[in-house]
Amino acid sequence: MEQKHWWVYMVQTIGGRLYTGITTDPQRRFKEHVSGGRLGARFFRTDPAQAMVYLEIQVDRSAASRREATIKKLTRQKKLSLVEAYMAAKVV
Repeated sequence: MEQKHWWVYMVQTIGGRLYTGITTDPQRRFKEHVSGGRLGARFFRTDPAQAMVYLEIQVDRSAASRREATIKKLTRQKKLSLVEAYMAAKVV
């Protein structure tokens, strides 16, 4: 049986806010957030999702949840630093 990986992700809204979550399928989850239906997070009802700006793979749901909690406790500036480093590495 193939092991399912978990991802920690951040989505930036049109207004510039950052949302952090976990998923096994980042592309599907982003589409759910963009669609604004019942599967998308309530967070995006007033400020729609614009782009997935950060992805980090984790070995299991537990590790992903711990990392999500850690990221959510960071200051906005530290979250933006994570996004900046991720985007810079992605370009290379």
